Amino acid sequence: MFGLFQGMTGSKSTLVSPEAALPGRSTPIRTAERHAVLGTALKAPLSTSQQEALFGCGCFWGAEKGFWRLPGVITTAVGYAGGFTPNPSYEEVCSGRTGHTEVVRVVWDRNAIDFSDLLKLFWECHNPTQGMAQGNDTGTQYRSAIYVNDADLLERAIASRDRYQTLLNAAGGGAITTEIGDRQSFFFAEDYHQQYLARPGSRPYCSAQPQGVLLDEQWEGCSFKLPSHVWSHYDWSISHCVLRGDNSPIAL
Repeated sequence: MFGLFQGMTGSKSTLVSPEAALPGRSTPIRTAERHAVLGTALKAPLSTSQQEALFGCGCFWGAEKGFWRLPGVITTAVGYAGGFTPNPSYEEVCSGRTGHTEVVRVVWDRNAIDFSDLLKLFWECHNPTQGMAQGNDTGTQYRSAIYVNDADLLERAIASRDRYQTLLNAAGGGAITTEIGDRQSFFFAEDYHQQYLARPGSRPYCSAQPQGVLLDEQWEGCSFKLPSHVWSHYDWSISHCVLRGDNSPIAL
């Protein structure tokens, strides 16, 4: 699991200070034990073939669905990271007084899918230039972020950001504001947020604003594993594409 914050790129100038953050609690918020779609454990220790990362793409409901559908993903969970308050509640995070952003924890089998594939989905599925917002959702909890606990993953995340910035520039896009950091604490969100879009009666909501710019292979450390047909299940030219897709994992 992720440890204490050690390093990050990107501005946090508008976040609450550690001294002014809510006190939180010593006991974790109660959450689900198993993934509602994949059936896998949310909190199982990683095996030697597995890796994990946290991705903040605005509202975590739609972002999580985008990631759990990718072949090779073992499990996903939504939660909070990038802030100061231990074990925050959803309401506390939304107050802006914890410093956290909404994130998706993704655990994957590195023999089946590469971190590069996850980064491709991350950059393409939202607008990483909006600062403390995503679409109509505004606040520190909606900022774009990547948090990892491995030096190689950190370097590759930064390399992918630099390449995506070049591609955005060519398309007339803005400056990326995504935070990229390592060893950031992750706190599971409440049960009702886990795999929310797959739950009966859920509100089909997603604030992500894809820019229609696709990440290519021309960056250090890129090693895509997924075949091209996987990406045909994501059409970023369609508003709220993730909501229109099936809940089941994409078959190879």
